[in-house]
Amino acid sequence: MQDRQRRVLVTGALGQIGSELTPMLRDRHGRENVIAVDYRSPADAGSDEPGPFELVDVTNRDRVREVVSSYDINTIYHMAAILSARGEADPRRAWEVNVEGLINVLDVAATRHARVFVPSSIAVFGPETPRDAAPQEVALLPTTMYGVTKVSGELLGEYYVRRFGLDIRGLRYPGIISSETLPGGGTTDYAVEMFYAAVKTGHYTCFVRPDTTLPMMYMPDCIKATLDLMAADPANLRTHTTSYNVAGMSFSAEELAEEIRRHIPDFRCDYAPDDRQKIADSWPCAIDDSAARNEWAWTPAYDLASMTADMLKRLRARLVPAE
Repeated sequence: MQDRQRRVLVTGALGQIGSELTPMLRDRHGRENVIAVDYRSPADAGSDEPGPFELVDVTNRDRVREVVSSYDINTIYHMAAILSARGEADPRRAWEVNVEGLINVLDVAATRHARVFVPSSIAVFGPETPRDAAPQEVALLPTTMYGVTKVSGELLGEYYVRRFGLDIRGLRYPGIISSETLPGGGTTDYAVEMFYAAVKTGHYTCFVRPDTTLPMMYMPDCIKATLDLMAADPANLRTHTTSYNVAGMSFSAEELAEEIRRHIPDFRCDYAPDDRQKIADSWPCAIDDSAARNEWAWTPAYDLASMTADMLKRLRARLVPAE
């Protein structure tokens, strides 16, 4: 199938990743060929949605089927999800959206043999995972409902590949840092919040310890990894296609604060760990993404220094009033 023939649906299109993925897909496939859906309206999300949009709750299978059918969709980027911290606050809702919503999407995709992208997360790992380089193949024993739903999602994807022959691909995203959209209830949100606070007030109180080190990725690399995997020749994909480890960089909260001080010397960061510290402690400090690098030539463009410089430049342009 050529790119010009793609009819694409993006669920969770107003979320942190979906809101930046959707414009990239429209640039690639044409605005009218990419349908954004979310449970919120663009007005409620503060978005000026410029292309086709439909209100869709992914837990409503009939509604998912209706939209996929009416727009003749053949590719789905299923980005709708309840993230880690919010998932702990409402575990049942996390299961409903992350698992039952996924089953709805996969069932509908199976009737049309649509290609599906389903993101996973480093939340699939648990305390038993090697912390310094979480391997591609390892026992997945998460301690959060979000992690449980993401392991379930990986297994469901593999089942639908075997049972229905679907082309399903996914990445285990690390923490995602964006200059364009606010975080959405994840444990790694402190990294994004720290940047915003540095520009707005010069002070941030971080909800994890200064030595907390987690895998992170800048949004441009996140979008690149997603599109690169979906464009990869299936003949080269030898790993479970629904669960590729993918990495950008790893740094501690204090290392991030120090890098910000290179640009904002007076920035002050205090630390007041809360319940999210336990979640962070259950995840690895870094992950081994050699399978992605070897099989579909994944490589990130940003490290901590280049990401920080770009983040601060973009946030200052948007948040600091011109004199």
